[in-house]
Amino acid sequence: MKLKGKVAVVTGGARDIGRAVSLKLAKEGAKVVVNYCNNYDDAVITAKLIQKLNGEVIIVQGDVTKLTDINNLAVKTIAAFGDKVDILVNVAGGFFGRKKIDEIDEEFYHLLMDVNFKSCVFMTQAFKPYLVSGASIVNFASQAGRDGGGPGASIYAASKGAVATFTRSMAKELGSLGIRVNAVNPGMIATKFHDDFTKNEVRKKVAAATPLEREGSANEVADLVSYLVSEQASFLTGNDIDINGGLAFS
Repeated sequence: MKLKGKVAVVTGGARDIGRAVSLKLAKEGAKVVVNYCNNYDDAVITAKLIQKLNGEVIIVQGDVTKLTDINNLAVKTIAAFGDKVDILVNVAGGFFGRKKIDEIDEEFYHLLMDVNFKSCVFMTQAFKPYLVSGASIVNFASQAGRDGGGPGASIYAASKGAVATFTRSMAKELGSLGIRVNAVNPGMIATKFHDDFTKNEVRKKVAAATPLEREGSANEVADLVSYLVSEQASFLTGNDIDINGGLAFS
């Protein structure tokens, strides 16, 4: 219960890695705000799983690419748990398909940049007044942000690279307030994301090229997040941490 009494906000917290993070933080004693955009049923399931742990939880609908929804998320968080927030985890993101440079239009560009990068920027801005000294932000970048991603993933990769750079900037800007900011870079994690966007033969190839010879799990990513937001990581900030089973970049 290393997070007992802490208040945690998790964007995209309803399913997959977001659900695993929400559950892990609750298991460690945090009061959790589970944000979701469209997946109400998944959010309810996540909340019920937390309640089975005797955890405190609320679910809040909101599109974190929209400032009005972000501000509403902050208002509902404060109404439920008070005006001090200890943990912000920006999991929400999206891929939306593979497009080569000749196929990218302005709408697609803004869709990816907004959900993956803009959301982190304005969630940080909205919650900064409530983040206490000792608070921690974890942003979700990606292995794609380091290596450029697979075919047709250029804008996704660029958006995640922006998240990593923004993380380092915020670590400098917020450090004097006692707020730590780190990012995680998941590699091939067994989630619906890859079910939808990565061919099975590609997944097998990547797993075979990984020193651990397998995909990662959402729970393993959640364990890393739990560590980063805890006092055990009190001197870690500005980091961009890979969790990919040892897969080298090329």
